Amino acid sequence: MTLLREEPGCATPEPTEPAEHPSRGGASGFGPRQLLAALPAALRKLHPRHQLANPVLFVVWVGSALVTAFAVAQPSVFSVLVAVWLWCTVLFANVAEAVAEGRGRARAETLRRAKRETVARRLTAEGTEETVPGARLRIGDLVVVSAGEVIPGDGDVVEGIATVDESAVTGESAPVVRESGGDRCAVTGGTTVLSDRIVVRITSRPGESFVDRMIGLVEGASRQKTPNEIALTILLSTLTIIFLLAVLALQPMAAYSGSTQSVIVLTALLVCLIPTTIGALLSAIGIAGMDRLVRRNVLAGSGRAVEAAGDVSTLLLDKTGTITHGNRRATELVPVTGSTITELAGAAHLASLADETPEGRSIVELCAGEFDLGGRTAEVVLPVPFTARTRMSGADAGDRQVRKGALAAVRAWVADSGGTLPDEVERIADEVARQGATPLVVAERGTGAAVVRGVVRLSDVVKPGMRERFAELRAMGIRTVMITGDNPLTARAIAEEAGVDDVLAEATPEDKLALIRREQEGGRLVAMTGDGTNDAPALAAADVGVAMNTGTSAAKEAGNMVDLDSDPTKLIEIVAVGKQLLITRGALTTFSIANDLAKYFAILPAMFAGIHPQLSTLNVMRLATPQSAILSAVIFNALVIVALIPLALRGVRYRPSTAAALLRRNLLVYGLGGVVTPFLAIWLIDLLVRLVPGIG
Repeated sequence: MTLLREEPGCATPEPTEPAEHPSRGGASGFGPRQLLAALPAALRKLHPRHQLANPVLFVVWVGSALVTAFAVAQPSVFSVLVAVWLWCTVLFANVAEAVAEGRGRARAETLRRAKRETVARRLTAEGTEETVPGARLRIGDLVVVSAGEVIPGDGDVVEGIATVDESAVTGESAPVVRESGGDRCAVTGGTTVLSDRIVVRITSRPGESFVDRMIGLVEGASRQKTPNEIALTILLSTLTIIFLLAVLALQPMAAYSGSTQSVIVLTALLVCLIPTTIGALLSAIGIAGMDRLVRRNVLAGSGRAVEAAGDVSTLLLDKTGTITHGNRRATELVPVTGSTITELAGAAHLASLADETPEGRSIVELCAGEFDLGGRTAEVVLPVPFTARTRMSGADAGDRQVRKGALAAVRAWVADSGGTLPDEVERIADEVARQGATPLVVAERGTGAAVVRGVVRLSDVVKPGMRERFAELRAMGIRTVMITGDNPLTARAIAEEAGVDDVLAEATPEDKLALIRREQEGGRLVAMTGDGTNDAPALAAADVGVAMNTGTSAAKEAGNMVDLDSDPTKLIEIVAVGKQLLITRGALTTFSIANDLAKYFAILPAMFAGIHPQLSTLNVMRLATPQSAILSAVIFNALVIVALIPLALRGVRYRPSTAAALLRRNLLVYGLGGVVTPFLAIWLIDLLVRLVPGIG
């Protein structure tokens, strides 16, 4: 028996660092093996064209080249060692970026192995099949895929139902169900059909499939700097220019005092003054943030979305398929006075014959199973599809018109024919809604006024663990709003059971957009999860739009993130990763600026103690000689980058708390630690450096 994966996934405890599975590459740790593997790429990044992208490291690169020239022209132990460690500073910065990129390339290679060139069975205009290479498929083509065949491209199922193996993309071994209609029709190229036969409408061009884009993103090739990253780069560049001017101004002052400093000493001072630590790790922090999402089976379209997730204050959740399991099923028929249950079943069956949604199919199954209405009617049936504006669907068979839909929509349709909606219908609908189900009113009319036959109960089930997950979001300061097309009574019942903060009922796509704009006008960042085509406009307008992988292609194109597990509660982890990215960048920036203080106390007294003996009191570390002090600071400046690479890749652990508490923790741990640690480290390095002949 085939075991199917529950879709979308139920809530699971938030992992501190999720384990890797084979489809997502290697381990997340950092060790000597990864360091050695990253060295070739790090050496290639020493090219000045690459260094120009990082102003801070470019200054270090120029300083290294300048000191190297002086070391060759006037060799000494001091000049050679300073040149070597300055190049190590640039190299270690490249290693940090190369390690982060290498982890992404490993995941991309796994995806490439899973991607295969396929042959597609394309349907012609005449309805016949023709065999064509998958690379020749175009948007809108219809292809047939049967059991055992690979889906040749991204698309939507327009006919049939099948189980699909998506392990090549999601890493989950359990197959999933894909069917026409509803919000589980999207399929991904490269996945395999395990049973039955489906017809897929292609929605992507060759080379632009979901897997192709995923490969580009995890490799980091399409990663662009985020606004915060750009702002921090500008700040670091400004500090570099200020310190460069300050160091250039020191030479005239030193000459006036009779103690001209060498270019080597001035360069070492400049490199130790500018924020090289955060400048070296900035790119690795951003790449690692994207990588942490990939390891959680979330594909982010840009680093901007990851950062925005860290600042989200309002979360909009689509009810069907997100908070609830999504496949509402007809569980009961409730006729009104004057109509029999058989008449209600006949009308509901006729209205649903052409309805390919899961709800429509469930009504047909209920009527066929309990009221022996399994056969197709002999009448010519013209289907009337559901639209977001009419909020009804049904069918016309000769003079007979049957509609099913929301209470308000059916009331208006009945009134248009001169009929009236019995009070009993509203009572039944209210009772069904209070019980958390969805009432679907069925009415029909012939040559006269429309007649209401009764109500179909559609039952929806809230996913387990939702209340606890929403409590976590509330602890993060995030307000949750459930959006649904259901009537207010049903919506409130589901909202109360799930534990959301607010609800927007009978929502149209325009209502969702209006709500997002109202929230954004108040200065709040909005996140939205959804899976249907009608969610696409809201997903596009939200600051963070998370589309479910089970959803339609339109939803996945509109969102800036795709959850491969189709677990809407995954947004909690997405928010945590976003906050972790921001906190990590802030923590390492604080540490980088704070540890400059120790380097000031190491280098400045050493430079001028000879002409101003009173400056020797500032040599609190009691460093042996001016040369050992300067060299020790340069060595620490290089080694601290390597020491912080694991933290940049892993990220600072995030705990839900207030901004004030996070700031205090940041200043205490990374501010104070950034001051104390270098004093101890430089003192220990000096103990070793003073043993080198020509230095001590």
